[in-house]
Amino acid sequence: MFSIGGTGWMLLFAAVAGVLCLVVGLVVGRWMGPMAGTAWFGLTWSIAVIGVVTLIPAQNGLGIVPADEHATTCSWDIGGPAPGGFWIFGGGQQLLNVLLFVPAGFFLVIAFARWRAGWVLIPLGLLALAAYSLGIEETQLHVARIDRACDVTDIIDNVTGATLGVLLGLLLLPALRPWRARSRGGGRVPEDAL
Repeated sequence: MFSIGGTGWMLLFAAVAGVLCLVVGLVVGRWMGPMAGTAWFGLTWSIAVIGVVTLIPAQNGLGIVPADEHATTCSWDIGGPAPGGFWIFGGGQQLLNVLLFVPAGFFLVIAFARWRAGWVLIPLGLLALAAYSLGIEETQLHVARIDRACDVTDIIDNVTGATLGVLLGLLLLPALRPWRARSRGGGRVPEDAL
């Protein structure tokens, strides 16, 4: 039986996703400028990498995990099984869960701050990232074959990371100024036109 899992497969899928997301970034970049292209590349790739890291089995060759050996409920033990306690820098797994979502939150701000509706789109995007985290945990709960555990702490850590990314993006907005865009003629569109 052919099985997929482990770091090698994660890196392979992340690289393939990176190439596909680079195409998205190049298309957006030609249309809206290099900053927007970079932001959309970063946003789509970070979301893809989150999926790869959290939904591919951590070890190769697991085979079939019997349903009776898989958890049937999510862990509500705040702090979870990760070593070192709860919150941002409490332990290796929790730190990874936070850091995994920081780029998505950051690139979300850079991608949507160019529009006047960004003040609505950015909070909605943050909610979408929280829903994405919840969906991942639900998948981990119901798909025994990937041998992952559903844990509420992971959702808290993921949302913390996305929020930190959004705050970092907002902090760097004045320096990055993603609202600068190219006009169809190749020049710059005045900032107040967007």
